[in-house]
Amino acid sequence: QACTFPCQCPSQSLQCPAGTSHVWDACGCCKVCAQQLGELCSLHRPCDHHKGLYCDFSKIHRGSGICLAHEGATCDLLGKIYLNGETFQPSCKLQCLCMDGAIGCIPLCSHDLRLPSPECPNPQRVKSHNKCCEEWVCEEDSKDNRFGTAMAVFREDPAHKPELNNLQENCLVQTTEWSTCSRSCGMGISTRVTNDNPQCHLEKETRLCMVRPCDFSMEKSKKGKKCVQTPKQRQSLHFEFSGCTSTRSYRPRFCGSCSDGRCCTPFLTSTMDVEFRCPEGDFFQRKMMFIKMCSCHYDCPRDNDIFLATYHRWMIGDHV
Repeated sequence: QACTFPCQCPSQSLQCPAGTSHVWDACGCCKVCAQQLGELCSLHRPCDHHKGLYCDFSKIHRGSGICLAHEGATCDLLGKIYLNGETFQPSCKLQCLCMDGAIGCIPLCSHDLRLPSPECPNPQRVKSHNKCCEEWVCEEDSKDNRFGTAMAVFREDPAHKPELNNLQENCLVQTTEWSTCSRSCGMGISTRVTNDNPQCHLEKETRLCMVRPCDFSMEKSKKGKKCVQTPKQRQSLHFEFSGCTSTRSYRPRFCGSCSDGRCCTPFLTSTMDVEFRCPEGDFFQRKMMFIKMCSCHYDCPRDNDIFLATYHRWMIGDHV
């Protein structure tokens, strides 16, 4: 009865706070910002089901309820207990979420990198007294030295100096190799830094990566061999990321295992765009790593922990 058809939704684009999901209302008409733990909810203001929240109508009347979390383990951070489904900020630079005993955080400050360029020869990160996040400030340099610092990333040509409107043509592209995957099994993140963009600014790029599924059944190695390096998936599969599924199936290669204490990690990889479809009907694309070859070695990651790892091996990837 609360739904009216045809649907009438706001014309302006939806702007939600960081870490808040875009979800359909109960009528299936419009995307709205999901209500969080402890907030009032209704048919038109649903709770964030991605965080395990539901609308409890038993405590408040007149078509309204309150967002509660399904039963799950609490989280302990520095002696403070957070409920399952609770969102909190341990600092002004982080917003975190407790999900069944695990804590996940997203940065609230941009960590972009910046190379010197003609319009900003001496970039500096500056902390403002009334702001949490540092900001880039372009300090003025002397007129004679305006292009001196910037020439480190622009092609050396004594005949002319790079023009402000011709940055890409004069940019000396610098790109690092992709970093190791953040997880030894399941979906993780790999990063690199590049200035291959129209502004010639140094930026961080990310791609999804999967060294192997966590339930991957290893093949037996051939007689005399102690490692199965790069087995190919026998059946095609769909990748899953944040509750969304790839629109097409793939038969990727994964890294195998060794029986002598060594571990196998990606060595030669390529990058492709993969399209995902979410339960709400949205589509998005992400760059994803595809393994061509693995190598077996003793320089192993430690316990699948990206914060404690001493593992610094880099993958050889393409630069597409």
